[in-house]
Amino acid sequence: MTLSSAVKFSVLARLLRDRGVKFHLEGQGDPLISNVFSDSRGVLPNSLFCCIQGEKNDGHRFAAQAEEAGACALLREGPVSCELPSIIVPSVREAMGIVSSVVYGEPSSKLLMAGVTGTNGKTTTTYIMRSILQADGVRTGLLGSIVEDDGLRERDAERTTPESCAIQRQLAAMVRNGCGACVMETSSHGLCIGRLEGCLFDVGVFTNLNPEHLDFHLDMENYFQAKRLLFARYARAGFIAAVNASDSYGRRLLAEFPTLSKGFAMEGDAFARVLSSRTSIQGTELSLGMQGHPPLHLKSPLVGSFNIWNVLAATTALRGRVEDEAIVRGVAAIPQVPGRLERHDMPNGACCFIDFAHTPEALKNVLAAARELCQGKLISVFGHGGGRYASNRPSLGRVAATYADQIVVTMDNPRDEEPEDIAASIVQGIRTQNRSAKYQVILNRKEAVRTALSIAGPRDVVVVSGKGPEKNIVIKDRKIPYNDAETVEEWKQF
Repeated sequence: MTLSSAVKFSVLARLLRDRGVKFHLEGQGDPLISNVFSDSRGVLPNSLFCCIQGEKNDGHRFAAQAEEAGACALLREGPVSCELPSIIVPSVREAMGIVSSVVYGEPSSKLLMAGVTGTNGKTTTTYIMRSILQADGVRTGLLGSIVEDDGLRERDAERTTPESCAIQRQLAAMVRNGCGACVMETSSHGLCIGRLEGCLFDVGVFTNLNPEHLDFHLDMENYFQAKRLLFARYARAGFIAAVNASDSYGRRLLAEFPTLSKGFAMEGDAFARVLSSRTSIQGTELSLGMQGHPPLHLKSPLVGSFNIWNVLAATTALRGRVEDEAIVRGVAAIPQVPGRLERHDMPNGACCFIDFAHTPEALKNVLAAARELCQGKLISVFGHGGGRYASNRPSLGRVAATYADQIVVTMDNPRDEEPEDIAASIVQGIRTQNRSAKYQVILNRKEAVRTALSIAGPRDVVVVSGKGPEKNIVIKDRKIPYNDAETVEEWKQF
């Protein structure tokens, strides 16, 4: 479906020239372009096909296939096997967002754009912000790691930050569907490689920064510099961000961008802080203080003390843009975020939480929250993904041994590694922390979850972490259907 007015090929070339992008043209003709794609399988007639050089595939190889599907022009870096009129640029990703924005009618300029970046808490914070905006009467789209919501329908997300042409297409759909705002997770990877080109943001959130994705960024400084781009490159005039003042990298942002940022913290002299809070298995009550505003009293269905940070971040970012009453209603109406302390009550009085936590810091937050809520045994079920940051594995084991009464080590997404080797590294951490810790290794994840549920009694809490809402397990090059929530619900039927 076309969501745009047709734009001449020559107009896009002039746009890139005006933006200072170096390029040259090849081929004949000046076709009208009404869509932009980077995946040849989705190409529609009258599309510009963007030849992206990815980690596994090179889009230049699929130019002829795109032409057969109806592509009328190319944006590319290298040679191709067809003669469509082409704009040849040094970086397709840098140029793609710019031209996509124009083809789709510059949709981000027609929306209140909110971007959330950081290591932990992004997804929940976006859900809170969407709930607040909708309570204020603003239909709000969502782009994140779980779902993409264009204002009328939701679908499963394929990645946290899609390619820029897909983002612009989604934003155009939001505008068409009557949205007045979009809340988006902005991943470090997406920021770093230019997937946000063509977007400018009005509101930002920086949650925290902990070691992750260092296989891509190599070190924490590069990781931070990627997150910093939300402030340095993608901020619209009037941009204001809520920044975690308790995080060392957050303090760097506050110091560098004092006019663009407001600090939040649990206590101290930050712009926003928590005056009081109380958590229970039913949810959280808290009072927030913000400079220049009266105290704000909130009730949230979210459990866990770490979710106070997420409510504080979202509220700090939006207060002043929406009425306080909308914040109160929105926080009270936050839906269950799939795979984020997702609660399942057991018939025997036990409780199971499913959570995406897959780093030591995230697991610590989840288990500490569960420990506060637990009146019986705390049982932790988790593994770790293969090919990713192996040094986290002993740390995960140490965290589990610190908080849990019983541990079941299992499979996550082993990819090309042996699950037994990953489990052994986790067990090493468990035994280092507590040689008398009660643990067992059950590599079959479904059996591991069932075992944990079978040993849980009334008032016990089971935390199944690592995969959250994911719907498969990756073993070698195979994706095997599996979902933690489905496993828990199936067990409840027996």
